[in-house]
Amino acid sequence: MRNKVSIIGAGMTGATTAHWLAERDVADIVLLDVVEGLPQGKALDLLEAMPIIGKDISIVGSNDYQATEGSDVIVITAGMPRKPGMSRDDLLFANADIVRQAALNTIKYSPNAIYVVLTNPLDVMTYLTMKVTGLSHQKVVGQAGILDSTRMRTFVAQELGVSVENVHCYVMGGHGDDMVPLTHVSNVAGIPLDEILPKHKLDAIVERTRKGGGEIVSLLKMGSAFYAPGLSVTQMVCAILKNKHLIVPAAAYLQGEYGLRDIYFGVPVQLGRDGVEKIIEYKLTDEEMKMLKVSAAGVAENIAKLNLS
Repeated sequence: MRNKVSIIGAGMTGATTAHWLAERDVADIVLLDVVEGLPQGKALDLLEAMPIIGKDISIVGSNDYQATEGSDVIVITAGMPRKPGMSRDDLLFANADIVRQAALNTIKYSPNAIYVVLTNPLDVMTYLTMKVTGLSHQKVVGQAGILDSTRMRTFVAQELGVSVENVHCYVMGGHGDDMVPLTHVSNVAGIPLDEILPKHKLDAIVERTRKGGGEIVSLLKMGSAFYAPGLSVTQMVCAILKNKHLIVPAAAYLQGEYGLRDIYFGVPVQLGRDGVEKIIEYKLTDEEMKMLKVSAAGVAENIAKLNLS
């Protein structure tokens, strides 16, 4: 029996995620949205592209949550996008209502699904999804660190003029302006970034990574990033469905790791068929731990605002 992935939200990010997933032929896809005709039209357009690449998969668009029944993975991208001048936290209450409904309406049809959450503010929406669905924390994970890390990899490769394949970057913390790029762990062909780049250039890359989403929002004027976020989700979904035991940075529920509890936060995790199999703990510098606590405080503050306990 084929795997099934349902993507809640047929906007640019949801539709792009469906595109990347369809190319990889790992699952049949349901694209769901409240806007009548939108998911149906995008699903049909994508389905009609499959003969060209020789992929025999089912791609369905729907406004009815029953279409998601029996999903192995639920991806939540639904929500309001950022506009210029907005922070991810500005979306807190509006997107909390959207994500709550998406979680409630999917869990009744797919009680055994693993959830991958992308809606901002990411860490808080992932926490909300776990609470609303009642699932174990291993089965609810947020996409953040892969996106932040690939942005950093891009900037490093551009600065040094090397292949992106040689660049390995790791970003921890909340998916926001206080995220923590690990410059002593990140490397180019094994050489730590803080040894290969002068401090002022490395600092500039770190700052651009933190502001990476905002940079795209300010350029687009309408909407936010979708290519890199969609592919980041796709990597996570493939790791889960293929049981790859892949270690990636993602938003996971912490129970004492890095000194943090009862919070979803960006850390290195091992992903497989059961969701989050393991949380990897890096040895951080004192400065990195200090930054991590600042980032965690911001996430915890927003979680508290939703009164989910």
